[in-house]
Amino acid sequence: MIARRKLGTQGLTVSAIGLGCMGMTASYGSPEERDEREAIATLHRALEIGVTFLDTAEVYGPFTNEELLGRALKGKRDQATIATKFGWRIGKPGEERGLDSRPVHIREAVEGSLRRLQTDHIDLLYQHRVDPTVPIEDVVGTMADLVHAGKARFLGLSEAGEETIRRAHAVHPISALQSEYSLWERNLEPRIIPLLRHLGIGLVPFSPLGRGFLTGAVKRAEEYPEGDYRRGDPRFQGANFDANTRAVSVVKEIGMQKKATPAQIALAWLLHKGDDIVPIPGTKHRARLEEDAGAVDVVLSDAEMMRLDDALAPDKVAGERYTKERMATVDR
Repeated sequence: MIARRKLGTQGLTVSAIGLGCMGMTASYGSPEERDEREAIATLHRALEIGVTFLDTAEVYGPFTNEELLGRALKGKRDQATIATKFGWRIGKPGEERGLDSRPVHIREAVEGSLRRLQTDHIDLLYQHRVDPTVPIEDVVGTMADLVHAGKARFLGLSEAGEETIRRAHAVHPISALQSEYSLWERNLEPRIIPLLRHLGIGLVPFSPLGRGFLTGAVKRAEEYPEGDYRRGDPRFQGANFDANTRAVSVVKEIGMQKKATPAQIALAWLLHKGDDIVPIPGTKHRARLEEDAGAVDVVLSDAEMMRLDDALAPDKVAGERYTKERMATVDR
């Protein structure tokens, strides 16, 4: 069974590696590549091996990802720690239409999530993106009301900046920040991670495998099907792709030396960065789930950590992590 870690100082304990569920219904691959039976089998296998921290959001699908978890967890709800997120205005036929963290919308969104997840409480409730039109004090105040009502147990933020984190934590304790962090995306290291540790907030890195790039099993942007997020990812395009392929070669080399896969090395690097860090690699297949879970058994020496740090230092990774439009939603 996978070891467990504490997220924050409020009592939230989760599996040392979680499972990002988004790709089971959206964003990666084509619709033809998604198999609900395999996705549900993957979720059940995750619970069997102790990967019990499951990450979803209302906007994944939209709505279909939470519905999938609700079906998969029938009779198994008490085995899972469910994290979900609100914060987007979702129009018809389901497209994102900007941010919306108005208190009335938060309450509506959480009721919808509870219904789709077929549960009476959310273990970790995140604001998905910071809404600059709504004071964070009003957002967290509403989230705290949901805690007091028993509809959420712990609170989190996603892609929030320093000032927002401080102000939010002053209203109600924040247990976790979810943000992109991996060998090839290190923007949190200078200021955010020290702040989290000062305040006693855990870190949940999403895209811990660089949207698959750190596994070595990737293609150029234009080779992915329409609708796949990676078609628009700057790091998968042109000369950036070539430069990044060279940079990640060291991950494969260390993996070969340690009889581990590149994915396991990249996840082990994160786990070695602190016991308050819980990555959530995403997959829709049992084999990949089991591979990712094996990262908890990989031990990296100080010299290997330094070699990885240097090989994928920020100045050696080519391309922005998001398009300008996406970056506009990051609170930095």
